[in-house]
Amino acid sequence: MSQKRFNKEFKQTVVELYHSGTPVSQLSSEYGVSEVTIYKWIKLHSPIEGAEELTAAEVSSIQKENLRLKQEIENLKKGYDHIREKVTEQELIDHIENESEHYPIQLMCRVLKVPKSTYYQSFHKKPSVYEVENKKITGLICAIHKESDGRYGAPKIHAQLLKEGVKVSIKRVQRLMKKAGIRSNITKKYRPTPTQKPVEERENILEQDFHTTTINEKWVADITYIHTIRDGWCYLASVLDLHSKKIVGYKFGRKMTVDLVVEALDHAVQAQNPSSGLIIHTDLGTQYTSETFQEKLKKHEMIPSFSRKGCPYDNACIESFHATLKKEEVYRTRYENYETARVALFKYIEGWYNRKRIHGAIGFLTPDECEDMCRAMA
Repeated sequence: MSQKRFNKEFKQTVVELYHSGTPVSQLSSEYGVSEVTIYKWIKLHSPIEGAEELTAAEVSSIQKENLRLKQEIENLKKGYDHIREKVTEQELIDHIENESEHYPIQLMCRVLKVPKSTYYQSFHKKPSVYEVENKKITGLICAIHKESDGRYGAPKIHAQLLKEGVKVSIKRVQRLMKKAGIRSNITKKYRPTPTQKPVEERENILEQDFHTTTINEKWVADITYIHTIRDGWCYLASVLDLHSKKIVGYKFGRKMTVDLVVEALDHAVQAQNPSSGLIIHTDLGTQYTSETFQEKLKKHEMIPSFSRKGCPYDNACIESFHATLKKEEVYRTRYENYETARVALFKYIEGWYNRKRIHGAIGFLTPDECEDMCRAMA
């Protein structure tokens, strides 16, 4: 026959009745429990003298819990010993300092195996030469990042540091930027829906040969969309020199007309005064294939070249500039109207892109620096 089982509450109630004056023999008779069992319950569930209502059963439970915690701690200590060498002493000291309001320092030092003397001496320790250098370089990184209005990532910041005479590896720059929470804050480009109208193919003189020997040999041109809150879509026509990567001419307007691209070209010619024979490459947009624009090219003795239908790679360089413009400027803000957008684009192209922004394809020079070098060698 299986032994009868009693729950904890039943046992405690029997013990309470015993302490209230009911004899064991009566309890045994009334509740069908042997006297031996009742005496056992009395021993387990009666408060221990001087322990403030703590019973033997509770003491046993506490002992079991302590044993479990001891085993877990021993297991964690074995694991901790394996990774201890990977954690620097300074990281442990920083942790102890951060948690000092919640746990005793002496306890944490003992558990983390950090001598108390080491912990307290760390507050009087002078930073190493490497730490001082890191702090200085981080300050320069912050300044360059701020100067770029948050546009520069590690490659360009590294190149700028080298230009300023700071010898440092790009991995170190990346590491310090990550530690300081610094990163490029550019935004992805939006691509509008292309037109579905039939397009007549024209001659591609450039054939994706973007190589040049000096400025004003090959230009590329294109139009991009700029959105404003009040005035809706506006349009920027740009002309880029393939050698210097400089925007030699541009025009911002409310409508995407032939006049827009003609004025951008006029600005480029006025600024650069190119010799005859310059190749200017565009897409097959109606503004560039128009009779007015082609007549303008003939007037300046320029050679027109056109991308193949549906092939953006043929005009990749100006596409790349417009993508950079969008990521670094346009999609980081909202323009109230045409005029605020016009001023912002002027500041970006004239004040930042041409004059200050270093370019990897031209040896991390700015477009203006590259052009000046070409003019000096001419």
